[in-house]
Amino acid sequence: MRVLDNLDLTKIILLLVVAMLVVGPQRLPGLIQSAARMLRTMREMAQGATQQLQNELGTDLDVSDLNPRTFVRKHLLSDVDQQALLGPLKDAFSEVNEATATVSAELDLTKTLPPTKTVPLTKTVPLTKAAIDPEST
Repeated sequence: MRVLDNLDLTKIILLLVVAMLVVGPQRLPGLIQSAARMLRTMREMAQGATQQLQNELGTDLDVSDLNPRTFVRKHLLSDVDQQALLGPLKDAFSEVNEATATVSAELDLTKTLPPTKTVPLTKTVPLTKAAIDPEST
């Protein structure tokens, strides 16, 4: 049950407490039964629809086949057509990988160089009242 994988015991208990406060302790068991019945019915409907599609199409149907792009690629395009469509994308992808590797190598080079020492060009003198002479201006 992948839907409830990220729910741990404390979250389930918190949900039950909130449901009990909102719905009330008398109606909560009936609500849980109704929700479980609805979930079971929806699961059976989805399985029935998948089974009906498999029977009508006469193929081994995968859920990813329901995506129109995957269906066209798998059932309507030949291997040559797929290679003709995917070839330029693979070439562009390899060029991007090469450029990324080059930039990454250059960044790694700059990390291995010793840090340069910065030297201020001029000395800074803090301004004080003694440093400012109004008569010289």
